[in-house]
This record gives sequence, structure tokens and C-alpha cells, in this order.
Amino acid sequence: MDCLFCKIASGTIPVKPLYEDETVFAFADIHPQAPVHVLVIPKVHVQSMAQAGDEAMLGHLMASAARVAREQGLENGYRLVLNTGDDGGQTVNHLHVHVLGGRHMTWPPG
Repeated sequence: MDCLFCKIASGTIPVKPLYEDETVFAFADIHPQAPVHVLVIPKVHVQSMAQAGDEAMLGHLMASAARVAREQGLENGYRLVLNTGDDGGQTVNHLHVHVLGGRHMTWPPG
């Protein structure tokens, strides 16, 4: 498979893990949009939320994103973002949660 995030999750492309367990892997985004910008990905390949059907994995993914936010010291708040498909802004076709924080998050984003 030619999936960037699958290669990261398997260790083929080495990155520093910020959190890892048997189901998910978290690492810093290489193009951060906030002082803290972490990606949390499932280790199993799921293209996007549109193809996600494993509710236990999805729940664990979200709980892991909250854990990462706590571990990153985002007690004042943070934003979780899931982009789905081309129109949703998804640039890597592997389900992932962006954990953004470290500054006041405005709406609309930007």
C-alpha cells in the first residue's frame, strides 16, 4: 500500500511518536497550523470518516485525541478537526484527527 500514514504507523517512515498504543499512533504535523498540532491516526487503514464503520476504533481514536491534548498541556482548550474527502479538505487519504491548540482558536478557522 502506498499510504503515507500507513507507512508512518508501521515504522517504515520513522517519526517521533507523541502517543502510541495497539490501535492509534500520534505525531506532530509537519506543517503546523497552531503552536500545538498533532495528528492522531488509526494504525489500520481507513480512508476517511466516510468509510469508517468500526465504532470502537472511532471512540478510541477520539479518546486518544483527548489524551494527547491533555499530555500536550492544552488545559485551556483545543480544537479537534477531521477532514473528509476532497471537498472537506482531506489531503492524506487515511483517517486522522488534527489536535490543534496552544492559542485562542477563532471561528471561522484561520
